[in-house]
Amino acid sequence: TSKDILMLINKYNYLSEDYVPENLIKISSSYAYQGNIVREDVLESFIEMANVAREEDIVLVINSSYRSYQDQDEIWNYRKINYGTEKADQYAARAGYSEHQSGLSIDIAQFNSKEEDFENTEAFKWLSDNAHKYGFILRFKKDAEDITGYSYESWHYRYVGKEVATKVHDEDITYDEYYAYYIENN
Repeated sequence: TSKDILMLINKYNYLSEDYVPENLIKISSSYAYQGNIVREDVLESFIEMANVAREEDIVLVINSSYRSYQDQDEIWNYRKINYGTEKADQYAARAGYSEHQSGLSIDIAQFNSKEEDFENTEAFKWLSDNAHKYGFILRFKKDAEDITGYSYESWHYRYVGKEVATKVHDEDITYDEYYAYYIENN
């Protein structure tokens, strides 16, 4: 957590059960479905990005943001019960290992679209070209499961700041690779 927005949370790096970001704020229904909260710096960048997207007739909405340790535990256990441990680990982080607990990750949808179809939306195309300009990266890229440990999620974006997001985008690498190359080996 000492790395703040650059902290690495994955299957090997986790947050404690009692970790809660200090600056969580409620997200207006203009930008998210009801009940979502996120770190203030993440929300400011998302609002800036969403407003620019709206100028191009693309309505971005946050459908999932901060999750507590307990919330994530419920999600993982539900998947385990319904799909088995292997599938649960492939598609959901265990409690403590989810970036959502950091308040730095958001699941983005195009208004009135389904998560499974997000890759085929204009919003996804727009985000692929522009999210890095606002500090966001696609966290779980296609064909990078062996690096990230998770299946591709076209809707899951992570806030890392504009400079790092641009480097990840321009070098076409995962955040795990960025962290290993530029933070651990620095």
